[in-house]
Amino acid sequence: MRNKNVQMSLLDTYHSVEERLENNKPELFKLLDEHLDWDDLIPNTFYAAFYRRIGRNRKYELESFMKALFLQRIFHYIEDTQLLNTLRFSYEMRDYCGFDKVPDAAKLTRFKQDFCDHIRAVFERLVDLTEPICREMDAALADLLIFDTTGIESYVAENNPKYPNTKAGNIIEISQGAAASNPQVKLQYINGHMCYAQKAAVVANGLGIVRHLELFDEDFRKNHPEVPREPRSKSPEIDKEIGDSTALKPVLNDFRAAHPHFHYGTFSGDAAFDSYDNYTFLLKEYQFNQAVIPINPRNSASSDNKDFNENGTPLCPLDGTPFLFHSKSGGKNRSLRLKYICPQTEKFRLPSGVITRRCFCETPCSNSIYGKCVYTYPDKNLRLYPGISRDDHAFEAVFKQRTAVERSINSLKDTLCIANRKTSNVLTTKADLFLAGIVQLLCVLLANKLHDAKLARRPRRLIA
Repeated sequence: MRNKNVQMSLLDTYHSVEERLENNKPELFKLLDEHLDWDDLIPNTFYAAFYRRIGRNRKYELESFMKALFLQRIFHYIEDTQLLNTLRFSYEMRDYCGFDKVPDAAKLTRFKQDFCDHIRAVFERLVDLTEPICREMDAALADLLIFDTTGIESYVAENNPKYPNTKAGNIIEISQGAAASNPQVKLQYINGHMCYAQKAAVVANGLGIVRHLELFDEDFRKNHPEVPREPRSKSPEIDKEIGDSTALKPVLNDFRAAHPHFHYGTFSGDAAFDSYDNYTFLLKEYQFNQAVIPINPRNSASSDNKDFNENGTPLCPLDGTPFLFHSKSGGKNRSLRLKYICPQTEKFRLPSGVITRRCFCETPCSNSIYGKCVYTYPDKNLRLYPGISRDDHAFEAVFKQRTAVERSINSLKDTLCIANRKTSNVLTTKADLFLAGIVQLLCVLLANKLHDAKLARRPRRLIA
């Protein structure tokens, strides 16, 4: 009779325990281990800087820090202590991160401050990796670039609602000042209220997936000395330290320098970007095909020209009715022109079968049976004709997509833990900004691996 009791070697025991640990590993960690290769995501320059000789060996690995900071945002741990406490009590989480011993909060902060530029390099690499994925998801929306700015509120005494009461006699000084703990934290008008914040630019595509991030700190100013340093007014509500329109050119130039092979057909932004210089930059220098920016009435001088309305649309010379946008034409050797037709014209089929148009106006302003046509040439006025008719339905449809960048900003700040952090340090803020962008882009990679596009814009769904 065969003996059923088989003696197990130490190696067999090890493999048995290893198999049990692997089988009991949470699905999220299995998913991340299977689809995210940090060796490929982290540039070699980051490894070289992190493991450079410092007189002793590193106690913690580079990938361990990056994985832990990634999980911090996925699990929505705003405070570092929340992350560290979870690591202490979760073997599975420590095992995924590769921590034999949980670091203290100071090491996390020092990692972000010492390697902020390298964290940015990881973000830039992920932008390159996710660009073709975005194009595959929706080519039209991926071809749209949207620019917006936001403020990251800092943890300073001046943001305490009780603070103005203690300084009631110096309210004018407060309105013009900076936070005492950090002069780079400026008083700004953000999201409908005044607060002390650090201003940042967010560039996203029409899918709401971030393409570029920039914090307007002293390094940004040093790299762009052309940006004015002194405020032009005493009201922070009007003068936001670095205005949106002022920031447009340096931010997009930095984006192009980081990704020179990228090209986008359409730019969209709010009325803050409505200036003649910006249209020239966007359409001529940056080579966008069209710039969807609404007219800012404050930038429009009164005009006695009664032939066009404020959007540059031709008007009927008899009753002032706006003409209808018909089409645009022009080619390689001809200037772009926009064609407008009388609103009283309708399609008409000739006896020969050819379809043309006929004007059925009771008081025609032209002798042509086709009706009056007016051509405009965008090159003569890029602001009124930014590559697309302002009265075209497509203009409004594209501008509505601008909400994508607002949703992306909300995700970066609220879901991915930029907001409500207890820090005013510029380097920490900048690193947190890029880490939030990294998490969003890693979700795009995971969504592509799992063939589930919805995950690309829903980081919290990964936990489910």
